[in-house]
Amino acid sequence: MANMTDYEQERAAFSIDVPEVFNATRDVVDVQAAANPDANALLMVSPDGRTADAYSFAQLRDRSMQVAQVLADAGVTKGERVFVMLPRVVGWYDTVLGAIRLGAIPMPGTTQLKPKDIEYRINKAEASVVVTDADGMAKIDEIRDRCPSLTTTMVVGRGSAAERWVDLEAARQAAPASEPPLEQTASTDPLLIYFTSGTTGNPKMVLHTQASYGIGHQITARYWQDLGPGDVFWGVSDTGWAKAAWSKLFGQWAVGATVMAWNAQGKPDFGQMLEMIVTHGVTVFCAPPTIYRNFVVRDLGDYDFSKLRHCLAAGEALNPETFESWKAATGTEIHDGYGQTETVNLLANYPCMEIKPGALGKPTPGLEVAVVDDEGKPLPPDSEGQIAVKVKPERPRWLFTEYWRDPEATANAHIGDYYLTGDRAYVDGDGYFWFQSRDDDVIISAGYRIGPFEVESVIMEHPAVAETAVIGVPDEVRGEVVKAFVILAPGHERSDDLASEIQDHVKAQTAPYKYPRHVEFVDELPKTVSGKIRRVELRQRPV
Repeated sequence: MANMTDYEQERAAFSIDVPEVFNATRDVVDVQAAANPDANALLMVSPDGRTADAYSFAQLRDRSMQVAQVLADAGVTKGERVFVMLPRVVGWYDTVLGAIRLGAIPMPGTTQLKPKDIEYRINKAEASVVVTDADGMAKIDEIRDRCPSLTTTMVVGRGSAAERWVDLEAARQAAPASEPPLEQTASTDPLLIYFTSGTTGNPKMVLHTQASYGIGHQITARYWQDLGPGDVFWGVSDTGWAKAAWSKLFGQWAVGATVMAWNAQGKPDFGQMLEMIVTHGVTVFCAPPTIYRNFVVRDLGDYDFSKLRHCLAAGEALNPETFESWKAATGTEIHDGYGQTETVNLLANYPCMEIKPGALGKPTPGLEVAVVDDEGKPLPPDSEGQIAVKVKPERPRWLFTEYWRDPEATANAHIGDYYLTGDRAYVDGDGYFWFQSRDDDVIISAGYRIGPFEVESVIMEHPAVAETAVIGVPDEVRGEVVKAFVILAPGHERSDDLASEIQDHVKAQTAPYKYPRHVEFVDELPKTVSGKIRRVELRQRPV
């Protein structure tokens, strides 16, 4: 599969070979290590952004073999779930690749998760192993006795082991760089699980196979990202989100590109990020539009972007003004793209075709994407409906298998011949898709997807709160931010201090990015006759 020069021709000729036996570590990393052992697979940039440690394909192969040995020695076998909560460090790669090599199923989680979030994920998936860093140890120790499936806990980067903890780096170094005894994995076997936010319940488990992400992200890397040997690709993403699989694993290495990762400390320094693009020779860059919006308000004239040839954005709407400002400053256009945790790249503006600023682009080769009505029927141009992927008569290999252990949610995400994304759009006369809104109430803030149910559940734990409803409201920088409408319990008075106390409570009990940046006290909430909150009515109120 070569990079695309003619969109329509590529769609017509598209094909990818999917072997019966496939393993995303052995058949991606090991294949590259055999062909190009010394080629750089990974650049791990220091927290200050100035230096980088390079890891070759051969090194990643050997390190992942060692971790697979450590996991196997701990009794981990094919199909077991491994919860991985690590920042952007090489240990994250060692663990994920090692688990996949063994046929175990990594479950990445952001380091911002709180003990309650972690407990839910471990118990929901019946994970037997946790791998985290020194900062995560206390969170795990707090909940481990409430997680009956958890048998093994490993720490990366602490420097020494603690009671009931295995020092994974020390164990890795002591293990042989050879394949442990293992079962073959079929291309239809589970590869990994991501948790995604929902509107009316706890996070759902998105199950991907060896083929859907391990092979399918070649579609993402070749077409939208336009990658090949010699490219240095920096996709800005937390390791806990599916965007990490989109931009830090599989697809990029399958086409021979180098992946760059930065273990940033604290809030992003946008000037530092711009310097890193130049210093480390980034050729292809991908980030949420929020980051580009912060870039273009700076003086970009002092940066040498001569190596930067291709830029991408995803995760939220890209406004045309940011597109034009970035192009004027750097000479590169931002190619917006669209997809989900459940999918590979679905829609994109490709290098071989004209960009319409603000549009999501056209369907990726290998997938049939349409805008459908409430009955799952494709709509004509300029008619708003839901973005959907055709799954009948044959389901594309590049989609998730199911919401694991949740057949009702899986069924609700399908209608007729289509999988429903939950995002609304229309298609113009030229075949470009234009995002309009979420079909449900998920909030997209600076690329993070936030389910209102999760935030509301935490707010309701505060003793001053009788009832609450959460929505997303427009924000110039983040696209959307969380707003909470709160009915107070008897005996409590409205005040700015109480609003701040509720905000701090949410920050302390769940991932901080979910906290409500706006709190409005109200006497009642709009509801349907059946008692459901009408968030659509709340969104119509002035911010």
